[in-house]
Amino acid sequence: MMGIKQKEESSGSGLHNTLAAGTTVKGNIITETDFRLDGKVEGDVNCSGKIVVGPKGSVTGNINSVNAEILGEVEGSIKVNAKLILKGSAIIKGDIYAQVLEIEPNARFNGACSMSGENKENISKK
Repeated sequence: MMGIKQKEESSGSGLHNTLAAGTTVKGNIITETDFRLDGKVEGDVNCSGKIVVGPKGSVTGNINSVNAEILGEVEGSIKVNAKLILKGSAIIKGDIYAQVLEIEPNARFNGACSMSGENKENISKK
């Protein structure tokens, strides 16, 4: 696919995907590696690792991931198995489900938050 790169890094599992700025994907994305999103996704993102939505990145759809760090915009629910970090530039319009939540000053979040201790599979069934 154009705009999507897979890189080898020395940390973790070694691989991650990147969606470059200026690239728009209309449809769902499923990845088993970490994912850096600097472009725009109109659809759901399912990530078996960590997803990072860059400051110019945006998702119009739901995110399911093990960990997530949001610097850009998300319009939809965010469900993470472990830790969700909302950086100061984040704009979230939707519900959040996470084990651990870290919100920096100036981050904007409009929605409900659930930190019930349930795992991702149980949350997805709701």
